[in-house]
Amino acid sequence: MGGALDPTVATGRNLVRAALADLGPGSRVVIGVSGGADSLALAAVTAFVAAREAFELSAVVVDHQLQDDSAAVAGRAAQQLATLGIASEVVVVDVGTAGGPEASARRARYAALERTGADAILLAHTLDDQAETVLLGLGRGSGPRSIAGMSPVDGVLRRPFLTLRRADTERICQAQGLDWWTDPHNSDPAYRRSRLRADVLPLLEDVLGGGVAEALSRTADQVRSDSAYLDDVAAAVKLPLDVPTLTDLHPAVRSRVLRRGALEAGADGSALAAAHLVELDRLVTDWHGQVRIELPGGVACVREGDSLSYVRTPVGG
Repeated sequence: MGGALDPTVATGRNLVRAALADLGPGSRVVIGVSGGADSLALAAVTAFVAAREAFELSAVVVDHQLQDDSAAVAGRAAQQLATLGIASEVVVVDVGTAGGPEASARRARYAALERTGADAILLAHTLDDQAETVLLGLGRGSGPRSIAGMSPVDGVLRRPFLTLRRADTERICQAQGLDWWTDPHNSDPAYRRSRLRADVLPLLEDVLGGGVAEALSRTADQVRSDSAYLDDVAAAVKLPLDVPTLTDLHPAVRSRVLRRGALEAGADGSALAAAHLVELDRLVTDWHGQVRIELPGGVACVREGDSLSYVRTPVGG
């Protein structure tokens, strides 16, 4: 007879089952796997759930080519997925430099996953990742959106492990006999997130008496909920380019209307910062004849009388 089921494994399975509860038999589910403890643990518990719910399960192992042995790491991850009965594809991507190495790697990874056309893509972000993301957002000081953290559901992307600690994923791997890879970048002080992980969060836990990661995660949940409500209010504004209408809105709603308009006009959301929104707001509330506000993505906002419009920025202009 087999031993008792590890309670952390049971928790992981329940989290995945809940995250995929809206999918029916035959739905295509893809897991993003790096070979680290988090993604291998997610693969292990998802394999169990997928077999019982009759999902079509596969995995994508993304080789970012950021280390000399990246191909071997990807190959080893694929081998371990095979032991779990999960078919996988190793996808080699070229990581650019726009926005920094972490952001570039993330864009390349997500693009590779989304090309699968899956009904749901599972990502293995944990509560620890969420806490680090909130702290990074606080450091940028770019408003509530930056501290709302990662959403459990973002289109086809789903993050069932946001309530699990990193240590829990290692325990799942140990219980399932999986050997995980430790990314050397995770301890490289050249990366801001690595320093948060190694230095800042342990210090905060010590000074504040523990529970900091959980508190940061709760804060993200609360801010995300409030922001979602305000986004819904902003989306219901009937005349989003009309200056009198915008002037009458509460600033928290007006900034969201302006942001929504900029994005719909083609502005680059990853580079659209609080400073841009401040200038857009001044175009409404403190207009002294400004010609236009340049936005990332080759878009400019122009005011003519009591109306705003978005135009493409001329080449060289």
